[in-house]
Amino acid sequence: MLINLFLSFFKIGIFGYGGGYAMLPLIEREVVITNPWLTSSEFLDIIGISQMTPGPISINTATFVGYRIGGFLGSVFATVGVVSFSFILVSIATHYILKFKNSKILKNALMGMRPALIGLIISAFISLASKSYLDFKSIIIGVIILLVSLKSKLHPILVIVLSGVLGTVFYGVL
Repeated sequence: MLINLFLSFFKIGIFGYGGGYAMLPLIEREVVITNPWLTSSEFLDIIGISQMTPGPISINTATFVGYRIGGFLGSVFATVGVVSFSFILVSIATHYILKFKNSKILKNALMGMRPALIGLIISAFISLASKSYLDFKSIIIGVIILLVSLKSKLHPILVIVLSGVLGTVFYGVL
């Protein structure tokens, strides 16, 4: 089981280019569908918790799923799995990126990756939205938070607190 945790999260680490939200579809497929370690509802809870705790979503998810499946050792194997490829790649690539930092080919390749990352983030949004916006109240909360995020300079932590307050008001009172 520990090797399976390591390999699953190593795969996420290899193919999870773009970080956080861009990785969500891959993480979900690996921990909910391929290896049913979490239910869809639990996966959504992990994303919520990951927003409130320091660190990347992939590491938080790896640590939580690993602990749930294999205890302390499971969390170590899963977390090391998700960061191993990045660590190796960054260690090797740093030398070459610094050497070719003025290369037009490198700059163009990185520019070409940006639209793909936006597509992955939109995919993650659609996947999460279809499971999160279940009623009219959740849609209202989502629209309010979107407007506050776009129109104000509130710190993201305050926006998250506001969403919790709105959730309590809408689901606790109304």
